[in-house]
Amino acid sequence: MSNEVGEILEKARAEGRLALTAPEGKRICDAYGIATPGEGLATSADEAVALAAEIGFPVVLKIVSPDILHKTEAGGVLVGLATPDAVRSGYDQIMAAAHAYDPNAAIDGVQVQQMVGGGYEVIIGAVTDPTFGKVVAFGLGGVLVEVLKDVTFRLAPLSGDDALGMLDDIRAAEVLRGARGAEPADREALAGMIERVGALVADHPEIAEVDLNPVFASANGAVAADVRILLAAEPAVEPVRLSREEILASMKRIFKPRAVAVIGASAETGKIGNSVMRNLINGGYQGRIYPINPKATEILGLPAYPNMAAVPGEVDVAVFAIPAQFVAGALEDAGVKGVAGAIMIPSGFAETGNVEGQQEIVEIARRHGVRMLGPNIYGYYYTPENLCATFCTPYDVRGSVALTSQSGGIGMAILGFSRSTRMGVSAIVGVGNKADVDEDDLLTFFEQDDNTRLVAMHLEDLKDGRGFVEAARRMVKTKPVIVLKAGRTAMGARAAGSHTGALAGDDKVYDDILRQAGVVRAPGLNEMLEYARSLPLMPTPKGENVVIITGAGGSGVLLSDACVDNGLTLMEIPPDLDEAFRAYIPPFGAAGNPIDITGGEPPSTYENTLRLGLTDPRIHALVLGYWHTIVTPPMVFAELVSKVVAEERAKGNDKPVVASLAGDVEVEEACEYLFDHGVIAYPYTTERPVAVLGAKYRWARAAGLLSG
Repeated sequence: MSNEVGEILEKARAEGRLALTAPEGKRICDAYGIATPGEGLATSADEAVALAAEIGFPVVLKIVSPDILHKTEAGGVLVGLATPDAVRSGYDQIMAAAHAYDPNAAIDGVQVQQMVGGGYEVIIGAVTDPTFGKVVAFGLGGVLVEVLKDVTFRLAPLSGDDALGMLDDIRAAEVLRGARGAEPADREALAGMIERVGALVADHPEIAEVDLNPVFASANGAVAADVRILLAAEPAVEPVRLSREEILASMKRIFKPRAVAVIGASAETGKIGNSVMRNLINGGYQGRIYPINPKATEILGLPAYPNMAAVPGEVDVAVFAIPAQFVAGALEDAGVKGVAGAIMIPSGFAETGNVEGQQEIVEIARRHGVRMLGPNIYGYYYTPENLCATFCTPYDVRGSVALTSQSGGIGMAILGFSRSTRMGVSAIVGVGNKADVDEDDLLTFFEQDDNTRLVAMHLEDLKDGRGFVEAARRMVKTKPVIVLKAGRTAMGARAAGSHTGALAGDDKVYDDILRQAGVVRAPGLNEMLEYARSLPLMPTPKGENVVIITGAGGSGVLLSDACVDNGLTLMEIPPDLDEAFRAYIPPFGAAGNPIDITGGEPPSTYENTLRLGLTDPRIHALVLGYWHTIVTPPMVFAELVSKVVAEERAKGNDKPVVASLAGDVEVEEACEYLFDHGVIAYPYTTERPVAVLGAKYRWARAAGLLSG
């Protein structure tokens, strides 16, 4: 199969062509079991008529020319030709139109193709994405494809389940299922075609784009009516990927160093080299600290050394706090010394246009086996080792959340949020220009780090999308990965030779493939930080049934909307459970879901309904809506909910509970109290607590942890 395809591709390349002809595309589809209409190539009107008679009327005629990519534009397509005379005159018409369109075009002939139609028009294609490599696309096809842009993407190759998932992932999914009594499309046939396109481009990386548009999908199967295959001008360059063991060997030394050198250490307050030294010393780091400064013999009470060679002991990490022009020489010294990690605080590299300077230090680091963080970063924190290798303010609230950012400004926002919310972190890491160490390396470390239970990452791009997906897929099985991807809006459509290429130019590729990897994407910075803070405090749900208990009908409606928006399932309350809830609420309240206990209820009503929700095994998560009343004031509510949740968790009734509190400013203190006791609660918003619960559910589904 692949040999025949390889020969076709090789022939096109030898002829200097990047576009295959329709007959070549047909042969490749045949080799991969991709259904196409019956067809043949005619080089005369008589041949066209004979082929049409053999295939069966009506037929479609299409010009076949390596120089005419857009056949319709050239007047090179005629459809619905139902008689021999129509085919004969159609042949002449197409040839004349092609010669008029491009007098110099090489013309192989006219393709005579069985006319197919009926069912639904969809597009199946593949494109080479600069971040993720080979990506498969599926969506509504035909003339609507670039208008509606109702399309979804997955990494190639892909599994049958992934392919079936694509059918459900477009907005028009209901149409394919047979809306309004129409016959549904054959899902297995469509998924099979998607899977085969993924296999084709994975097997043959020299294929840049595949475009099957339209594919006619009916209850009887799927047929690709038009095939366009483009080849890459240059062979793809695979990124250098280290093994997991190689990555961990360096990362463990970087995060748990026995000794740190500060290149550019300074005794002068206000200098970066001084701030780094103070943070290492005052942060409580217990390893050896070696200040490097040729003009000093002692800095902050520690002996200083003129260069790395003069340091008496082994060094795991070198923090660079010197101008960009001096970095290469100092890095060479650090490499000779055998450091594992170079922490590149200096700016003045690729971010300012100094690409050559950045490439130079990458090559030096590679030559010596040094892993480099940055350049252009604020440094990093790792609280289990009391390590503040940064010029920013120290941070010492230990916890289980690791945060990374590509931007120094976002790093400071992370720091400030962590401090103000007392969020415990295991690590805060700047990655800057990502000349070497990137998110894949960090995920590989945090996946096996017992001090980390969740990773949240701000990123503007991914250097190696496939490497990231591979690392994220491993990690999400046990720990959530939250991503804030900046640059969601298209910067302009890139030029593309096919519909699939034009559709793949925006954020949708990132969105779909991050989801395929099991990553939870945050819509904004505050959401990323709130997810990071909240998810580790929340038990993992065991199933999809969510129940709302509220003291205010209005908040119940808003909470219901938020549940739908966040992909949560509001449980249909069975009769026996409905009766049990009704026993605790006033007759003018409302059972069902939301359960409205009404506003004037005493603490006992909240306690009884909450306890019932926690003890009934059919309920998997609870959303509480509270509003400020004299009968049950905010702190009474907070203390009561915390007590009941703690008692039930001790009995094994461990379910996520989130709360929305409406009222005067006292609800802010009540929310803090609830957070401190493991209940996620927010004042003045119905959206935020449900969004956080939705994020927990997205991870639990990706990790395969929900039973029903």
